[in-house]
Amino acid sequence: MSVQPNRIVLLASDGASTRIVYHALKKEFSELQVILEKSVPRSKLIQRRISQLGIITVVGQLLFMSIVTPFLRWTDKKRIEEIKREYGLDDSEITESVVNVPSVNSYEARQALQQFNPELVVVNGTRIIGRQTLSCVKAGFINTHMGITPLFRGVHGGYWALVEGRSDLVGTTVHFVDEGIDTGNIIAQATFKVSPKDSFVTYPFLHIAVALPILINAMRGILTGTLEREGIFSNLPSKLRSHPTLWGYLGKRFLKGIK
Repeated sequence: MSVQPNRIVLLASDGASTRIVYHALKKEFSELQVILEKSVPRSKLIQRRISQLGIITVVGQLLFMSIVTPFLRWTDKKRIEEIKREYGLDDSEITESVVNVPSVNSYEARQALQQFNPELVVVNGTRIIGRQTLSCVKAGFINTHMGITPLFRGVHGGYWALVEGRSDLVGTTVHFVDEGIDTGNIIAQATFKVSPKDSFVTYPFLHIAVALPILINAMRGILTGTLEREGIFSNLPSKLRSHPTLWGYLGKRFLKGIK
């Protein structure tokens, strides 16, 4: 199936998962345009989390991210490379010209989208997208989420599924984007198994590996008008997830063996 030039936009923040998605989509859709937003300032993120979760929880999350995550990245480096080789994941730099914008909700982002006039916008790793941006072009916006929604909305869905004894719900969701946090209509879902070699830092690579086939299939279905929803888990409650705290992670690791 051929796609007309300038009809697909990847709207994202830079990072390993965005680069993996970009290289996978580039193989399937040659005329892919990229718009990258700047990261939300760390101070603003911390202030927002404190207002939502309280200072004790946020301190625990910061300790986890500053102590445990770097340690796991060091110890599990070989496993990450193994997953990338097994699934052909390419997280090298994006070399083509990209449009850099301060935020997906900025005037600059909307202007770029209108200039590209896409048929479809693929979102990855951005902040919550507001109504103005979602409605600035006729195209639909779709996203890959690392978790089975609506039960594992937010972040680290696979990890939280393991913590709650739902290994059957360790997986990824492709969904339409609305103004909520991972609340858009579900298009497809896929699960995966973790091995004893896997941990908090390897789960994201497994998430994206199973996401790519269902994402590309969804894109083709939308572009050709033949979209069929697949593998959707029904009747799940909705819950928003956040980062684990240092003590929460260590407790689950030593009591349940969840890395």
